[in-house]
Amino acid sequence: MPEDFNQDQLYDHARLTPQFVLADANSFFASCESVFNPSLAGRPVVVLSNNDGCVVARSPAAKRLGIANGTPWFKIREQAERDGVVARSSNYELYASLSHRMMSIMANFLPEQEVYSIDECFMLSLWDGQRTQAICADLRETVLRSVGIPVSVGVAPTKTLAKVANHWAKNHPGANGVTLWSQVLAQDGDRALASVPVADVWGVGRRLTKKLESTGILTALDLQRADPTAMRRRFSVLLERTVLELRGTPAIEREEDANGGARSQQILCSRMFSKPVVGFGTLSQALGVYAQKACSRLRRQGSLCSRVRVFCSSSPYAPGQYSAMSGQTRLEDPSDDPVVITRAARTALAGRVDPHAAYIRAGVVLENLRDAKGYQTLDGLEANRDRGLGPALDEAARRFGPFRVGIGFGGVRGKGRQDEDTGAEWAMNRRMLSPRCTTRWDEMATVHAR
Repeated sequence: MPEDFNQDQLYDHARLTPQFVLADANSFFASCESVFNPSLAGRPVVVLSNNDGCVVARSPAAKRLGIANGTPWFKIREQAERDGVVARSSNYELYASLSHRMMSIMANFLPEQEVYSIDECFMLSLWDGQRTQAICADLRETVLRSVGIPVSVGVAPTKTLAKVANHWAKNHPGANGVTLWSQVLAQDGDRALASVPVADVWGVGRRLTKKLESTGILTALDLQRADPTAMRRRFSVLLERTVLELRGTPAIEREEDANGGARSQQILCSRMFSKPVVGFGTLSQALGVYAQKACSRLRRQGSLCSRVRVFCSSSPYAPGQYSAMSGQTRLEDPSDDPVVITRAARTALAGRVDPHAAYIRAGVVLENLRDAKGYQTLDGLEANRDRGLGPALDEAARRFGPFRVGIGFGGVRGKGRQDEDTGAEWAMNRRMLSPRCTTRWDEMATVHAR
């Protein structure tokens, strides 16, 4: 709460409508890469997906070169290098660490922080527009000075409009990184929403965009003017809420915190392999590792699962016949036991794998989740609970690092800079990984005084 608050102001603030504040880091992954490497500031930087496959993040300079997200790196590498583009592997440890620092700082400025993703959070402002704008400007300056990450802020009466205002702040330099939707409306009126394609509205995906466009809804303004009841009847209650939000009526409830919120439907662990995997024996190694990772998340949130689903697929672009397999195992009793769940994952694909297919991706999904403490049933039908192995594995990982101890390949640790992953040949490659300056003693940044 601002320092100059006093009780005499309480009545005035009680009459104000709370405003949603969305703080979103600019080009977060790419910005993180320049925090400990200032030479990258202002240069075209791209961050690549697992195994250095596709572009997943771009600095402003890279965007100006026309590089699109999702572009395979091997297709543009030669031209990108001629253009001076710097490519980096995804440095998840660094990004998560800087995100935590950024969120901790922002939580000191406004109440009710809701971390929506690794680079953005919602907060609430109970102040008038002038005071809110000053607080948000101070927030931006503090995050940039303390963490080195540029942030844009949008303020509006609903979350959806706060998203629109945030994009406005990013795309209009005159806003100085902070946009109040009330000011945009006063200046531009309906032209503001008319300039936003319906595809860019929060919650409107690619499929829904095509359906809406076929009905003549092309912009956010068109969607705002649509009949909410008709949108619900024809599409979904979620779209009805979006229409209400665009009209200034809050209709989206607070969601789980992305920094540690529990998953209520399913827990997924999926990866691309660094090289194709052939045969059930090697594929089951990966499934065992992914099952243990998913099981660790299951224990952290205090849940049980009663169904384990697995899948794998080959590359649709590689020569030869495309192959994709999936299977599931229903557990006799809900469980959080890593041995039971790892065995179930292996069993789910047994006999289904094409022995000649070159699989490049696999995943494990834990489904039918329920709260472990609240699970009650008849005597003799209790959950198949972990007897202590899971917590022991978690403690070993916490104290000595991942893959020091595990089941099967879950206990085979990589070497060198890959020691955070399993030592299998199919483990993820990150050949252009920058230093993990905030989480590894041997990779800390060195500062020279001159």
